[in-house]
Amino acid sequence: MAPASPPARPAPATRPRNRRQLIVEAAGRVFSERGYHKASMEEVAAGVGITAAALYRHFPNKYALFAECAHVMVDGLVAALDGVPPGAALTDVLTAVTRITVAHRASGGVYRWEARYLDREDRRRLGVKFGRLVERVDEAVQREHPLPDERLRAMAALGAIGSITMHHTSIAQRRAEELLLASALRVAATDPAAGRPGAHPVELPARPVPRTRRAEILAASVPLFARDGFANVTNGQIAQAVGLTPSALYRHYPGKIDILAAACLQAAGLLAQGVERSLRGVAGPHDAVVALAATYVAYCFEYTELNSVAEAELAGLPADLRRPLLLAQREHIAVWEQQLRLVRPELDPRQARVLVHAGFGVVVEAGRRLRWQDNPDHREAVTALVVGALGLSAPRS
Repeated sequence: MAPASPPARPAPATRPRNRRQLIVEAAGRVFSERGYHKASMEEVAAGVGITAAALYRHFPNKYALFAECAHVMVDGLVAALDGVPPGAALTDVLTAVTRITVAHRASGGVYRWEARYLDREDRRRLGVKFGRLVERVDEAVQREHPLPDERLRAMAALGAIGSITMHHTSIAQRRAEELLLASALRVAATDPAAGRPGAHPVELPARPVPRTRRAEILAASVPLFARDGFANVTNGQIAQAVGLTPSALYRHYPGKIDILAAACLQAAGLLAQGVERSLRGVAGPHDAVVALAATYVAYCFEYTELNSVAEAELAGLPADLRRPLLLAQREHIAVWEQQLRLVRPELDPRQARVLVHAGFGVVVEAGRRLRWQDNPDHREAVTALVVGALGLSAPRS
C-alpha cells in the first residue's frame, strides 16, 4: 500500500485588498440605521466578518470611522460628477448623482442628519466638498432654466434625490432612479418666485407655552438637543437651563431619553394638528396635496429645532418609545400617499411614497439653503418646489 499522504494544511486566510472599503460600506449602513451613538464597532466588524480587534487596525476609534464614511460618501458624488463632461445636459448631471445615491442608499443617511457629530474641521472639509457638488449642479440648472435663485433649486433637487437614503420603501433600483431623476428635473424647472406669498394660508397650532416645570424642561432641552445632538447633552446642562439641580430632573422625567421621547411626541402631535386643520374644506385631491405641502413647509420653518431633533434622534429611542412615533409617521405619509394617487393615478403605492419622501427632502435642503429664515416668501418658494417634486401643476393662487 502506498504511504498515506499527510493531511493538507488549510490555505492561509487572505485579507481582501478592499477590506477598508468593505469596512466603510458596512459602517455607513450601521450608522445610517442606528445613528452615531447607538452604532458599535463590534456591530460594524460583524458586518464585515472580522473581529473588533481587526477593525481597530484600520480605524483607531468610532469617530475616525464615522468621519471616513461621511467623506467617502461625498467624495463618491463629486467623483461621479467629475466623470460628466463640462457643459453636459442637466439630465446627465442629475443622472450621475441619482445613480450613485440610489446604489448607496443603505449608507447614505450618514451625511443628512449624522454630520452634526463631526468636529469643526471635518464639517468644514465636508462643506467644501458638498459646495463643489452644489456648484456643479447649479451650473447645469442655470444653463437650462436661468433664474436668480441663489442655488435654491440645485439644493432642492439634490434633496429630492437624497431622500431615498432616509426611508425604507421597497422599490426596484431602476424604478427609484427614474422617479427621483424626474422629480429632481421638475424641481430644477420650477420657478420658486412664481408663488404669491399668502396664497396658501396655513393654520398651525400655537407654539406650546411652558406652564409647568415638566414643560419648561422639555422646552429648554430641544434647543440643546438640536445644537449639540442628544447624546452630547448632559442632565447638568438641561438642569442649568431651567434653574434646577440635575437630581431634580428625575422628579419630572425618569431619564434624559424620556425627555427626547416627549419632544418627538410633541413634534408628531403638532404636525398632525396642522394637517387636520389644513385639510378642512379642501376642494379636491390637488388642493389637498398643495395644502399638505404648504403645511409641512410651514411646520418645518416654524418648528425647525423640534423637527430636527425628532427626525435625527428617532433611531436612538428604545423600541417601546419609538413604536408610537413610527405609527404616527406612517399615518402622516399615508394621507399624502392617498391624495397624491388620486391626482396621479398612474402611481402605485410605493412610487407615491418615494415621491412623498422626495418632497420632504426638498424641504430639508431648501430650508437649509434659506437658513430656515421664516417669512412668507420663503414658505411659498419651498412649497412651489415641493409641488414640483411631486409632479403636480404649480400651486393655485
